Amino acid sequence: MSDRGDRIEPFPARRRGTVDYMRTAGRRSNVHGLLEVDVTEARRRIEAIEAETGESLSFTAFLVCCLARALEEHPHLNAYRDWRGRVHVFEAVDVNVLVETTVRGERMGVPHVIRGANERSVRSIHDEIRAAQAARDPANLSPLAELGFRLPGFVRRLVWRLPQWFPERWKAMAGTVAVTSVGMFGGGGGWVISPTNYTLQLTVGGISEQPRVVDGELRARELLDLTVTFDHDVVDGAPGTRFVKRLREHIEAADGLDTPREP
Repeated sequence: MSDRGDRIEPFPARRRGTVDYMRTAGRRSNVHGLLEVDVTEARRRIEAIEAETGESLSFTAFLVCCLARALEEHPHLNAYRDWRGRVHVFEAVDVNVLVETTVRGERMGVPHVIRGANERSVRSIHDEIRAAQAARDPANLSPLAELGFRLPGFVRRLVWRLPQWFPERWKAMAGTVAVTSVGMFGGGGGWVISPTNYTLQLTVGGISEQPRVVDGELRARELLDLTVTFDHDVVDGAPGTRFVKRLREHIEAADGLDTPREP
């Protein structure tokens, strides 16, 4: 440590995985769409559910449910292209989400795959997210993972090419689509553009209150900023646009928020 208080710290092994992921994702043909989605009704229903049950329902669970239902109607986005040029279209929508939990005393996002989200209710997805948040501290890596992070970078980055080589193995390890959120870290609106190794990724930004014309009247509405990222090697613009339209309809209709609690 210097006299000025500067210090040198070891680079965490987990961050090496992040570096490898981002470098590999940057080589894909990603296309980003920036959306404003009206979530006024969804937020109203979530608040009503909290007032009735005393429990705050996860907004991420709601978005995962809407995403999965839209993908069930547009399954060709729930797919990967393999090294032979074939497209693997999956029936189950397995959504990789970042679950905020405590690691070594610090709050951070840890990946968690919600299996078969297209057959789940918002409440079911909510319960799984809460259980993952309350799970034991995942700070300690397995010996195999520790060894893997010590391999040369070009070897480590081969793992992130699994979607192109073996889509079924990637699905088993990391799901078919991804939802990542940055809105929890700051207030107000705003979009985030991030590369991804998934054919489809939803990046959740902030929520802001803005004026909108509703039924001929100017009203204050809550608008959510979303970034939808496609792999253009797999998804063309027209199918992607139709999917986004359906996703918006599910979210703005607060789809799934009137589903009763599952036994």
